[in-house]
Amino acid sequence: MRYLLMAAAAAFALAGFARTDDKKSDAGGWSDDFSAEKADLAHTGKNPYFVLEPGYQLVFEDGKERNVITVLNETKTVDGVECRVIEERETNDGKLVEVSRNYYAISKRTNSVYYFGEDVDMYKDGKVTGHDGSWLSGKDGARFGLMMPGLPLAGSKFYQEVAPKVAMDRAEVVGVRETVKTPAGEFKNCVKFEETTPLEPKTKDYTWYAPGVGLVQSGDQKLVKYGKVDLPKK
Repeated sequence: MRYLLMAAAAAFALAGFARTDDKKSDAGGWSDDFSAEKADLAHTGKNPYFVLEPGYQLVFEDGKERNVITVLNETKTVDGVECRVIEERETNDGKLVEVSRNYYAISKRTNSVYYFGEDVDMYKDGKVTGHDGSWLSGKDGARFGLMMPGLPLAGSKFYQEVAPKVAMDRAEVVGVRETVKTPAGEFKNCVKFEETTPLEPKTKDYTWYAPGVGLVQSGDQKLVKYGKVDLPKK
C-alpha cells in the first residue's frame, strides 16, 4: 500500500508540474511558451529556491570577481505584467564591469518564477560602453521565460530567456539533492541546473539553488553572504 501511495504521489507531482507551468515545448523538448501563466503573476513572493522580496541580497565571489544581487524596492511593467526589479552589480578587482536590472514575476497559482528581460549597462573605466544582452519580453519577438519552476523535477527542460538572436538561455534540472559548500555555509538538497544556449552550442554552465536561500553557486562563483539589507529610501 505504501508503494502504491508513493507512486500515486509521484504521478500527481509530475502531472502537477505539467499543469503548473502550462508549458509548450519546441522540437527538442524544451518548454518555451508560458503564456498561460500570465494572468496569475505577481511582483512579490517567495519560491523555495528564488526570493522576490525587497531587500533580499546575495553576494558571490570568485577570486577578484564579485557579483552582488539585490531585490530592489522597485517594479517595472514589462509585456503588460508588473515585475520585480533585481539588480546585479558585477565588479572585477574593485572596478565596475556590469550593472543589470532584471525583471521577474512569480505565479500566485504555481509559485513558478518567470523572467521578463533585463536592461544591461556594460562599463569600462567607469563609463558605460554598451548594453549587450538587453532584452524585454513583448519586444522584437521576445517572450518571457521560466527562471525557476514551482516544483523543480529532475529531467525537466525549459527556456529561461526567449529573445531570438539576443538571449536564449535554457536550463535542464540535472539534480535535486545536491550538497554545495560555500564560504556562506554548506547547503543540502540543492537543485542543480545545467544551462546551455543554442546561440553558443559549445557553452555549458552549472548553477545550484538551495531551499530557503536561492542561488548559492553559479559556475565558479560561490555565495559568501546572504540575507536582508536596508535599501536606500526613495
